[in-house]
Amino acid sequence: MIKPGEVMSKLNRFVFSISLVGYKQCIPTKQFHTWEHSFHSIWIIAKGKGELIIDGTNYPVEPGKLFFLKPNMECERYSDSKEPLEYFFVRFTYAIAHVERENWKLEKGENVEFPLSGMYKLQNPPQVINLFEQIYYLRKRRGAIVAMKRKLLFNELLLTIIQDFRSQKVTGNTTNAIDTTIEYLISHYNEKITVHSLAQQAGMSVSHYSRLFKKFIGYSPMDYLRHVRMDRAKELIVLSEYKLKAIAQSVGYHDEFYFSRTFKKVVGMSPTEFAKRHRTKRVTKK
Repeated sequence: MIKPGEVMSKLNRFVFSISLVGYKQCIPTKQFHTWEHSFHSIWIIAKGKGELIIDGTNYPVEPGKLFFLKPNMECERYSDSKEPLEYFFVRFTYAIAHVERENWKLEKGENVEFPLSGMYKLQNPPQVINLFEQIYYLRKRRGAIVAMKRKLLFNELLLTIIQDFRSQKVTGNTTNAIDTTIEYLISHYNEKITVHSLAQQAGMSVSHYSRLFKKFIGYSPMDYLRHVRMDRAKELIVLSEYKLKAIAQSVGYHDEFYFSRTFKKVVGMSPTEFAKRHRTKRVTKK
């Protein structure tokens, strides 16, 4: 079962390059077309009916269905003779490049498995198809601006897909309740906040709220709060002249030593080390 929060956390570590964009209009036939897939690609079915067999699993194909295909998958495709298949596709490659505790982590894409595979149903296919169309429209254009726009659109496509998955997992009221507590965390991070008080706001039990929060956000409520506090602390360390104790209190910690330990655990270095690395150095004129 897909966990949108975990998938999004993994995708945030990826850097993508689009290798090919296309729109396929299948020839009506009663025969299966068989091949071994050689690329990472995403398909969105725009029209028609048929079947797609991926590594022995049979999937009915119809408009709005989404497929993630990987290298070395054995595939068979059948297009209905009366309503032949038409679909957009994007082939892509990726590498892993992200900052973790102030250090860049780099890794080749072939060493890390892509987190989505097979068929998925969409709740709002037109929104996803529209993004495929925009990427397809740029396929013949060149230039630095076009390349940047294509990258942004592809990332927006992945984000829209994950948001669609998330909306399928919970009702609108539940989603709104979690989002409301997130807004509360952001606005009141310097106050005393407990999981119990957040769960009460959301109208859920503590266990149910914590489980849903982790599933859709990728952090536990308290981990999320810690990261919000540390992000604000980093701003204050770099941009203000406050003492460490004042910074700790301003982000909700009365014990500056506990704050320092938490900061190092989250950021990967002490507040003092962070200040030395990121504060602008003053130049004294002679």
